Amino acid sequence: MAMKTRILIVMGTRPEVIKLAPVVVCARSRPEEFDTFVVTTGQHREMLDQMLSVFQIAVDFDLDIMKPNQDLLYVTTAALNGLHDVVGQVKPDWVVVQGDTTTTLAGGLAAFYHQVPVAHVEAGLRTYDKRQPFPEEMNRRLTTQIADAHFAPTTLSRDRLLREGVSEEAIWVTGNTGIDALFLTLGSNAGETDTQLTGERRLVITAHRRENQGEPMRQICRAVLRLVEEFSDLRVVYPVHLSPAVRDAVFPLLDNHSRIELLEPLEYRRFVEEMRRAHIILTDSGGIQEEAPSLGKPVLVMRETTERPEGIEAGTARLIGTDEERIYSETARLLSDDDAYEEMAQARNPYGDGRASERILAALANGYRQR
Repeated sequence: MAMKTRILIVMGTRPEVIKLAPVVVCARSRPEEFDTFVVTTGQHREMLDQMLSVFQIAVDFDLDIMKPNQDLLYVTTAALNGLHDVVGQVKPDWVVVQGDTTTTLAGGLAAFYHQVPVAHVEAGLRTYDKRQPFPEEMNRRLTTQIADAHFAPTTLSRDRLLREGVSEEAIWVTGNTGIDALFLTLGSNAGETDTQLTGERRLVITAHRRENQGEPMRQICRAVLRLVEEFSDLRVVYPVHLSPAVRDAVFPLLDNHSRIELLEPLEYRRFVEEMRRAHIILTDSGGIQEEAPSLGKPVLVMRETTERPEGIEAGTARLIGTDEERIYSETARLLSDDDAYEEMAQARNPYGDGRASERILAALANGYRQR
């Protein structure tokens, strides 16, 4: 009988659950090959629990570290302490972390201190500006130094890792597990658009990053107000992040317009549906830059830099920053120029085919047997 691979999958935030859920689902469907354990830090409590429920993921260990007004020092030390204990208890063959959160870095360190190999999902993303985004850029760079298996979503991500001295044998180009999650949610309807609208064009917005809080967030809101005043068929849907810094900027400016819907953070399936119904998406999120092209939606990225230039190069996304005039003019162009809109909507999606999780698990099983 073949020896099973014992994996501990670490999550702390909503995006981590979305992108690791397909790995968990796939591994737990193959109990003859994998002993699969899931630990959550609770770095983001409400949104984390929402995603676990959506994907029906049973958690083996919940550290529940979240507290009011937590700072990065607290999150890092609390997550590291708890994860160190869990790794010692489970004694896995691999600890699997995803992306660039504080939970990611803490999970990598906890495994390293136990001399357990680390598998980094979505490895090789970079802006090469350690303060953009903060602290994610340094979290992912440091995790690269710790990791033993690097699952790069694209060839560009692989090439970055190679330039940084990571061994080619330790890198797998898998596609992005976020596309796996999207296809799991959409099923056979992936990529179709909603045709049952009533003459409205929907602008879906997400914005929450630390570097955009304060005046940049207010500039975003002022641009949105100008857009709904100019385009009478435009309806704005904005699920507002729970951060007080975000809500204090958004609600005073946008809360009293009949065609602007300010919503609480949406359950993932509902948000996927909103993306399907969208005409254009404005975001500072990383994951949405990957998901929206699979739905044929132009993405305007409200950041100064992006670790996902593949979408920019393919034409599915455009980097526009947070200046009010630039947001207004770029969005107005897509609303006014059908050719410009179709050029973005029909561009190729460079982020994957929905089979990244299968490739990751094959590498983990083979890597364990070779040790």
